Amino acid sequence: MARVSQAHLDARRRQILEGAARCFARNGFHATSMQDVLKEADLSAGAVYRYFSGKEELIGAIAAEVLEGLRAAFAEEAEERPLQPPDVVVGRVFTRMMDRGPVSEFGGRTGFPRLMIQVWTETLRNPELAALTREGFLRVRAAWVRIVRQYQREGLMRDDLPAEHVAQTMIALAQGFAAQQAVFGETPVENLQDGLRALMSMGGPGPVAVEDGRGSGSTP
Repeated sequence: MARVSQAHLDARRRQILEGAARCFARNGFHATSMQDVLKEADLSAGAVYRYFSGKEELIGAIAAEVLEGLRAAFAEEAEERPLQPPDVVVGRVFTRMMDRGPVSEFGGRTGFPRLMIQVWTETLRNPELAALTREGFLRVRAAWVRIVRQYQREGLMRDDLPAEHVAQTMIALAQGFAAQQAVFGETPVENLQDGLRALMSMGGPGPVAVEDGRGSGSTP
């Protein structure tokens, strides 16, 4: 019997992941059965179970690959010189994940955000997936920390605030935009970039006085 090449094995695994991702993006994790995945991937049960023990393992594999794709994308941006501003970095990475993510064919550009929301929900009941996503998040944050520290070294961003806090906030902005995409439908990434540019235009290291619940714009 001829040996199966590694390229063939990798392609088959990709076929299964993409089929499962389409099902999950379309119908959600709990409404998707393994039979649905077999049909979508156009493979036999034996072919699929050779790679994955079941739906839980498929969900974990997709989540891990997406998080690694995000980490790699931000790490790549961190190496670019000159380093691009946050609105450009976030916009490029978000577009890359929607159009050319590590698990492709999500079923439209909102497929990636839809899967992301479902993974978050699933982590509330699945400790193993929660641990996996936390580990992936920490790697993504580490890549962003590198970017923030470079901004600080170049004098493009305040250096009196912890880079980890800035990185976490930038990730939260992207996650929130992804949630809007998943719930309310496709929105141009340029909207997120415009918002970031507006927020970055608010300068001044000093505190803003608050009077009657409104910022006065000056310190006491």
